[in-house]
Amino acid sequence: MATGPTTSQVSEEKDILKPGAESHNKKKSWLELRNLVSSTRRQQTSLANRVPVEFTFVQKVIDKKKATRLYFLGVPPGNRENTLLYTDLDNLQYTEQDEEQEEGQASANWKPLLVSFRGIFFSSGFSKEEQLLRERKRLGSLGITAYEYHRQSSKFLFQACGSVFTCTDERFENQPLRPKEIISYSITGTRIDCKLCPSDSNLIAFVHEKNIWVTNVAMSEDTQLTFTHTGVPDAAKDPKSAGVASYIIQEEFDRYSGYWWQPTQPATASKKKIHRILYEEVDESNVELMHITHQGFDDHTDYFRYPRAGTCNAKVTLKVVEFEMSEDGRVSNIVWKNLMEELQSIFPWMEYITRLDWTPDGKYVWVQLLNRSQQSTALILIPFSSFVSEDFFLKESLVTNSDPIVYVIYEEHSDIWINVHDCIHFFPQTNPEEISFLWASEATCIRQLYFITAQLQKKEMVPGNLKPSLLKFHQLTHQEAEVLPKKLWVDESRQLVFYKALHDTPLEEHVYVISYVDPQRPIRLTPLGFSVQDMQFSLDFEYLVYNLSNLATPHFCMIARLEYVSQQTLAVTRHDISKLMHLSTALTTMPFQPEPEIFTYQSPSTRETMYGVIIKPVNFDPSKLYPVVHYVYGGPQVQLVSNAFQGMRALRLCPHLGYVVVMLDNRGSSKRGLRFEGYIKHKLGICELEDQVEGLKWIAGQKGYLDLSRVAVHGWSYGGYLSLMALAKRPDVYKVAVAGAPVTNWNSYDTGYTERYMDTPMNNATGYQEGSILNITKNFPDEENRLLLIHGMIDENVHFHHTSQLVDKLVKDCKPYQLLVYPQERHGIRKPDTYEHYETSILSWLQQHL
Repeated sequence: MATGPTTSQVSEEKDILKPGAESHNKKKSWLELRNLVSSTRRQQTSLANRVPVEFTFVQKVIDKKKATRLYFLGVPPGNRENTLLYTDLDNLQYTEQDEEQEEGQASANWKPLLVSFRGIFFSSGFSKEEQLLRERKRLGSLGITAYEYHRQSSKFLFQACGSVFTCTDERFENQPLRPKEIISYSITGTRIDCKLCPSDSNLIAFVHEKNIWVTNVAMSEDTQLTFTHTGVPDAAKDPKSAGVASYIIQEEFDRYSGYWWQPTQPATASKKKIHRILYEEVDESNVELMHITHQGFDDHTDYFRYPRAGTCNAKVTLKVVEFEMSEDGRVSNIVWKNLMEELQSIFPWMEYITRLDWTPDGKYVWVQLLNRSQQSTALILIPFSSFVSEDFFLKESLVTNSDPIVYVIYEEHSDIWINVHDCIHFFPQTNPEEISFLWASEATCIRQLYFITAQLQKKEMVPGNLKPSLLKFHQLTHQEAEVLPKKLWVDESRQLVFYKALHDTPLEEHVYVISYVDPQRPIRLTPLGFSVQDMQFSLDFEYLVYNLSNLATPHFCMIARLEYVSQQTLAVTRHDISKLMHLSTALTTMPFQPEPEIFTYQSPSTRETMYGVIIKPVNFDPSKLYPVVHYVYGGPQVQLVSNAFQGMRALRLCPHLGYVVVMLDNRGSSKRGLRFEGYIKHKLGICELEDQVEGLKWIAGQKGYLDLSRVAVHGWSYGGYLSLMALAKRPDVYKVAVAGAPVTNWNSYDTGYTERYMDTPMNNATGYQEGSILNITKNFPDEENRLLLIHGMIDENVHFHHTSQLVDKLVKDCKPYQLLVYPQERHGIRKPDTYEHYETSILSWLQQHL
């Protein structure tokens, strides 16, 4: 059996050290490991569930007094599902004594907005549409996972238990509210992506069977607005949809909706109200048809469209549906409007519509276009007048239009690739011939914020003629670490923009503020030594709520008041006034966890600064050698090493079983700037492994207690791919590999992700060949018990086909392997019993073979 040799970086004293795992404790039985996994899962789930998310501040004058209420989602003690909660902020004061409060006292501020009502606990209660949307959003929580709040009516809209509910909190009631179920009498089946009409909270739009519908709550009446999808369940026969973002847009560009209400209601002479919805019509006729066979209690086959690298993507058309509401609340005069000229003909280079919405005044639709190689993008404005009904084209006298079909207000090109973001804010239009907005760009290879004013020029609609005319292009931030690709919070009254960034360290996310009219050095509003996750501001920017954590401290939530010095352009201070949750009691019930340690080194080969995390075993003895679990991801868009609480349960269990845990971020990982990411361009699987091995050997040389003859590599998805690469290319370093849901052949993965980093198989045949696991199966070890493959059989992202292809090649090359399959799991393991089996299996396998 091949073992990793002792390197020159490791102290020679190791020759006389005793192996640590055997003397740490005796091997545990399957039942003992299962009980350990189960108890840890309950404790960590309790911690995770107690973190509030999805915040909304509401301020009102009630009984002549200003009152502020903060709504959020959370799991009350003793429950398992998210629900709507609230806390009232008036007279809150935070003191040092709060640090000593018991958890029960601090959570007294949590009050339920809703009375208890029927719930579900398992994903089998979700429809297939809901399951797939949860997979795209990476949702693991149950109950209410999102809600919408309509400020004018104080109405909440949310989905739970397979249905749709509303409730209204007009006067900040102190008693729980009973939600009203919106029952549909005309349709059966799932309603997804429900949205309140901004100008009339009685109207709720939703998607049902790939068409857009609207419900008038006051009338209990449903109206179908689009008829794009015919209702045939066979994806091969009915490839069109309306209001549903395509798979690639959801999975690879993080946009999960395909329709948008116009934010303002147009004025009319009659008493009838006009409402409009912008939507995408998606045609997947040319997209390859795939199938997934469910095996188990309910054998059936799902057919769906999946564009593999180099094949056709879905075609998208922008449309508007317009309808009237009569005085008695009935929907009538439905009109469908198309662009006078399709975007594809104006911009023949476009492949993806990555972001779009109405401008706040409802006068324009803004759209971000991206080309297929994802190296060119354009931001365009479409006047509403560019959308016309079919009758328009039949009347020659009306064909001429004084307004252009589109305005190009920004464009960008990159030699690497363009990362799509959500950093955009349009200002009120004060001049009809120009528009100002905030935007983020990686043109300098570090994402920075910009204030841009574009001239709205009338130009001939021919390809190549539409170029932006920028009147202002002011860079607001100049830091060496990037602005994060999240939403912006803009205080137009104070001319300030609040945003999240990594300005102080690439390992901590913080909230910053800067003036967009007189940009100075940004002010950091959140404390160093922690990393901020979810956050929200009140509308007047007087309150901030934020979740934070670090490697040693689980997530907790703070409410703060912001104070401004009016005489200075940028003088904002944060004063914490309350904790929204307190974890002292929960922490005392957790088993002892060695504190993770972040390490930094300069790569001898690339001179890049690299980051890693190491966790010592429990009852650590510096005179012993310990086996190593090297957890990897390695791919783009992910950062493993940060000063935030890591909730990966299996990794937290490993130190209790005598393992050292090591994690590293290699070149190509996120939050280090575009240049650092770009190392992997056209050559996935190369430099990632080089950096991981180099970092492992570096930390082993520094610490002196890692047993490099017993190193396991484990990862999921891209981490599963890198784990396979590690065992095939460096069996001298890694004794065993546990590869979960791995990509094994980039030709079989999707267009949006793969082509961003690898181009198409036709343009980069060498890169695809060298990055394929299937081409190096002969390099896998001939010894038994060194390779464990794990995969869900209904994985619709990295299809089980990847693992079956690998198994076929391993068999042909007569290589030993073990395979663990989960017939009812997708790309992420969601069922609690499956996850318990998965974690127990990994720990048992490592104990036996490492």
